[in-house]
Amino acid sequence: MGFTILLGVLAAIAIYAVIVYNNLVRFKHHVSKAWSNIDVLLKQRHDEIGKLVETCKQYANFEQKTLLQVVEARAAVASAREAGDMGALGAAEGALRLGLGNLFAVAEAYPELRTSETFRHLQDRISGLENTIADRRSVYNEAVNINNIKIEQFPDVFIARFFAFGRRELLEFDEAETRDVNLKAMFDD
Repeated sequence: MGFTILLGVLAAIAIYAVIVYNNLVRFKHHVSKAWSNIDVLLKQRHDEIGKLVETCKQYANFEQKTLLQVVEARAAVASAREAGDMGALGAAEGALRLGLGNLFAVAEAYPELRTSETFRHLQDRISGLENTIADRRSVYNEAVNINNIKIEQFPDVFIARFFAFGRRELLEFDEAETRDVNLKAMFDD
């Protein structure tokens, strides 16, 4: 009788461990899927920004400093994205947003550029991608948060540690990187 009870308890523990393990796998893959959704958008935006820079270069007097800022920030985002470094990606995204804000503000001084169908299309496309990235970033951060909580909760923490389920990094932007561009300061130079 005692052996049957012990066997039943061990079976219950094993079933519980399998359920916890499967949930941890599901959370891990949900984070990966959320990141993949962002990654696709970042790649699309990377391509569109290249086209936007080339369009602006067609205007001989367009401010080269602004274009260089966007190109460098674009490269930093690509590098951080490929490395999967969320901290570096957050900083690079902030620099890119600032650079794009500056580029669009400077473009206001070029009526021919502003009225260019290509420029307007790219500006709208990049703005749309920015909004979608922001939405997907919140989905990603929620998936990361759920994963991180789950791997720290008792008794799941034992299974998470045994199978090396790790914390994932949130995709966050510093306050300085998310505040609005100071257009007045840009035009006071």
